[in-house]
Amino acid sequence: MAIQALDIRGERQTGQDVRTQNVMACQALSNIVKTSLGPVGLDKMLVDDIGDVTVTNDGATILKMLEVEHPAAKVLVELAELQDREVGDGTTSVVIVAAELLKRANVLVQNKIHPTSIIGGYRLAMREACKYIEEKLSIKVDKLGKDSLINCAKTSMSSKIIGTDSDFFSKMAVDAVQAVKTVNEKGEVKYPVKAINILKAHGQSARDSYLLNGYALNMGRAAQGMPMRIAPARIACLDVNLQKSKMQMGVQVLVSDPKELDKIRERESDITKERIEKILKAGANVILTSKGIDDMSLKYFVEAGAIAVRRVKKEDLRHVAKATGATPVLTFADMEGGESFDPSFLGSADEVVEERVADDEVIMIKGAKSSRAVSIILRGANDYFLDEMERSLHDALSIVKRTLESNTVVAGGGAVEAALSVYLENLATTLGSREQLAIAEFAEALLIIPRVLAVNAAKDSIELVAKLRAYHHNAQTKADKQHLSGTGLDLVKGTVRNNVEAGVLEPAMSKVKIIQFATEAAITILRIDDMIRLEKEPQNEDD
Repeated sequence: MAIQALDIRGERQTGQDVRTQNVMACQALSNIVKTSLGPVGLDKMLVDDIGDVTVTNDGATILKMLEVEHPAAKVLVELAELQDREVGDGTTSVVIVAAELLKRANVLVQNKIHPTSIIGGYRLAMREACKYIEEKLSIKVDKLGKDSLINCAKTSMSSKIIGTDSDFFSKMAVDAVQAVKTVNEKGEVKYPVKAINILKAHGQSARDSYLLNGYALNMGRAAQGMPMRIAPARIACLDVNLQKSKMQMGVQVLVSDPKELDKIRERESDITKERIEKILKAGANVILTSKGIDDMSLKYFVEAGAIAVRRVKKEDLRHVAKATGATPVLTFADMEGGESFDPSFLGSADEVVEERVADDEVIMIKGAKSSRAVSIILRGANDYFLDEMERSLHDALSIVKRTLESNTVVAGGGAVEAALSVYLENLATTLGSREQLAIAEFAEALLIIPRVLAVNAAKDSIELVAKLRAYHHNAQTKADKQHLSGTGLDLVKGTVRNNVEAGVLEPAMSKVKIIQFATEAAITILRIDDMIRLEKEPQNEDD
């Protein structure tokens, strides 16, 4: 009997072929970022299609710039972005763990274990691992004091370009995050990282970077005749063009008398003048607009002794409006069909000053009314260095924010992964079902993190990981050895040490999310057993 082929315009792959292909693609992606993990990880240089160079160590940035084509590998790229959004750090770890889980699952499938059994085992292992972290491995920040925040920031920075100056930058990151503390309507304490504005200025060394109290806009006043400092400031945030208003496109006016033409032109400049007068009458003395202001309009602001700033980035405008309590104004039109500007739209701050940073003018908004805002001015030798500093600092700020909000930390340096590996292996032996094999493989897969850390540090990974597991086995089986549960790797000396005492800490939620996201991604790819790639329709020549 002839098997009827599906008439698909494209190719279809099924079963083991697809799985192997998907695992290979994910493995290739993981190998790219593997060497950048840990305090002695190396950097990647990425050159895009127009020749722009990025030198980075950040997993999410590397994967975003790779423009991956393979559909299964794309899942890992999105996974790294999700980790970056949710936690801010740990993007490299999450990709490595997911790829390792997949590799091991693939071996199990080849050994005739059904994917559904593996998925069940992985899910169970994930739940148990997260529970174990929360109950046994996490330490409350209150026990360790403020130093634990600085240590978390240091741990995050240790693998980055600013790792050598981590003492300096970690303190700056903690100060910045604590300065933007806010309490929302529900009474929860939040630390919005977006309220921390990072400006980059060429010149001097990294250690000359500093923290400014206030929101800094990377631009100067629109005209020299304006005052350098205004206190107290009433701030208008506009998304309106303050140039001479022109008639709309497609409006036709038939003019029989040339004098009428002059009147039209006069009225055009009067419209803008009236708008400016309305703003000034409402009490505004600092005007920020995301559009332009022409010379004619600037004259009115200079005469009124106000500071006007044009072409402010929309994002900056939003942050300033939020910090000062202003309402961004998109149009002057009111319900009556006329134009008005209500004083309630204005925000307030203690002072607005123009300062010089490096060779650029910067507008500083200090003492904002509704929420605190701070700016970090980064100094460095060149653009690549400054960009990488900004990425590193963003990761550190996110980690400090997560630590403050979740209030629990765990030991770093492979300690958590080794502890979970030992715990899950013991757990697997208590199960009499097929899931036992999947959980045992999950336990093995977690050891990839301490292994990669040791390899990147040019140390003997087999010996170190064996030692680490022995310590954790003792910690979990002997009551008098429980203090060893914080044991991790010391990658400089190539030994095993207590990482809680050494100050290598990470937020507990970061580890929980890594395990959750990596497992979910591995399961998503593991479920695929059929891939149909459609061909493009041939274009007709006549079209």
